Amino acid sequence: MLHLAQVQKQEPSGEPQLRLLARQDFETAWVVIAETPVIPSPEALAWNDGVLVLVDLSPTQEVLSVQDATKWLVSLVNDYLTSGITPALLAQEKERIEQGLQSVTLEKQELARKTLEVEARGEEIQRLLEQKNHELEALQQEIQRLRDQLEQRHKDDKEQ
Repeated sequence: MLHLAQVQKQEPSGEPQLRLLARQDFETAWVVIAETPVIPSPEALAWNDGVLVLVDLSPTQEVLSVQDATKWLVSLVNDYLTSGITPALLAQEKERIEQGLQSVTLEKQELARKTLEVEARGEEIQRLLEQKNHELEALQQEIQRLRDQLEQRHKDDKEQ
């Protein structure tokens, strides 16, 4: 895992150490290390005290490689700070995105509520439609019964 570190040499022995300052979580996301651990590193002997370096560490904290961080830092300044991307701007954008997500969440909840209302209303309409169809059938049967009665009376009247 890639870390940003500072070379430290202990006096008088000059034992080189690396003080870990930040670690890379994702390709473009870094996390500052609150309690900056110090790792003994003979690989740092070639660097002056106080120099910032990029250190690749194994999962067991073994130093795999050490390289100068100057080009990396200059590219960060060039990519982010010269284009006007500041921590304040990033914080504003983060807040705007969070508000947008909150708004979308509320809209989603409202849409879900309205969907449930529409479904309930649809079920109510279906129930009423079935009830009216039953009533219509009953009325049609009543009309047929009355027609049959009327026809029967008409036949009876002709026979007399």
